[in-house]
Amino acid sequence: MRETTTTRGRELGTELRRIREVAGYNGHELAIRLGWSDSRISRLETGHTTVSEVDVTTYLVFCGILGDELNDLVNLASEVETGYRLQSHGEKLPEELRTLVIEEASAVLIQQFESTYVPGLAQTEDYARALFRESGLAGNRVERAVRTRMDRQSLLKRSEPPECELYVHEQALRLPVSGPRVMHEQVLHLLFLDGRRHCSVRVVPSSAAGYGQARNAFRIMHYAEHKPVIYVETQTASLFLEEKKDVDVYRTVLGMIGRVALDEGHSREFLARLASEYDRVDEGDDGPAWSAEPDVHRLAQEQL
Repeated sequence: MRETTTTRGRELGTELRRIREVAGYNGHELAIRLGWSDSRISRLETGHTTVSEVDVTTYLVFCGILGDELNDLVNLASEVETGYRLQSHGEKLPEELRTLVIEEASAVLIQQFESTYVPGLAQTEDYARALFRESGLAGNRVERAVRTRMDRQSLLKRSEPPECELYVHEQALRLPVSGPRVMHEQVLHLLFLDGRRHCSVRVVPSSAAGYGQARNAFRIMHYAEHKPVIYVETQTASLFLEEKKDVDVYRTVLGMIGRVALDEGHSREFLARLASEYDRVDEGDDGPAWSAEPDVHRLAQEQL
């Protein structure tokens, strides 16, 4: 029995458990039918055991799964563990990737840095809709994409949601997505999220220059029972990093970002002022022109 699990093992186990439940078996009943022990079923469904393609095929056939779904899961079982999982988006949105859905749903802490846009978990419907339209999605796919993104945010509304730390660069808040009205509502929504017990929003000011940047947006997902996972998204694929050396690099980068970001109080002050400015800007204008830099100077003086 392995002491740790991987994204591949957890994804496979989650899918096997779902299929068993749909087939109407509990773990003990399926174990009897397969001639396996209850603990073998449990380990398989939690990703705590090495699994063969034969085991997965046997499990699925007994649950009535054949064809493409069986082939997909057998292929998943045959993946070699390297500590790196690259998954092509294909025709899917990143949020529709099974791996990401499972990993986000089981995280107890999500730390995210975004330099260009407001993080997806914190986007309003209108903001998300504008982004999808501007990305070139066909009209009938835009609403599906918006609904998928909104559904993903439901994890923040659970009775026991994950802790969420969002680091948003100032330039992302100044990018006038769809105009001042949409940006006004979006910034107010960030203030609302920051006011919730489990969520914090930290603004990374432009004056931080390279110290407040990273080469790309990233997310660190932490779990109660297994090691953290780094998630990095490109235009066409998503990368999941599980090796400790990679996790340590991103933790270091996040630490640097945290040191130059405005603290929670100053971030709220900045967001409130920005929302007020967007509220006063006429549609068609470029948006507020003032900078967060004075806040940084004041914060530095207060911390001396």
